[in-house]
Amino acid sequence: MFEIAVEESFAAGHALRGYQGKCENVHGHNYKVRVVLAGEKLDSVGLLYDFVELKKRIEEVIHSLDHKFLNDIAPFTELNPSAENIAKYFYDELRRRLAASPNGAVVREVTIFETETTTATYRPGAAR
Repeated sequence: MFEIAVEESFAAGHALRGYQGKCENVHGHNYKVRVVLAGEKLDSVGLLYDFVELKKRIEEVIHSLDHKFLNDIAPFTELNPSAENIAKYFYDELRRRLAASPNGAVVREVTIFETETTTATYRPGAAR
């Protein structure tokens, strides 16, 4: 199994509805997102997936969130914009955008860094 990872960053504000504490107030983060792809086959050049193309797909998702108030953007108008839910949002969006991967590479996991020391990861089927 091969894996590759790309990290990008964006800034956004949010407020956690129903949270008891300071994070229920409007605040922001300089988020970092780490996306891991996995697959069994490499292309004729020896790549699982082109880093440049993966960065473009990640940036497409970031474009809709960067310097915005997440609570005003679907699905976060209904879903709390927690790091966990943001990780799942990136997973779903990237999975859709990479559906036609020529080598069958799939999104293995997405990690959202709210700070340098706090992260949330979405990995499908990982909980047991």
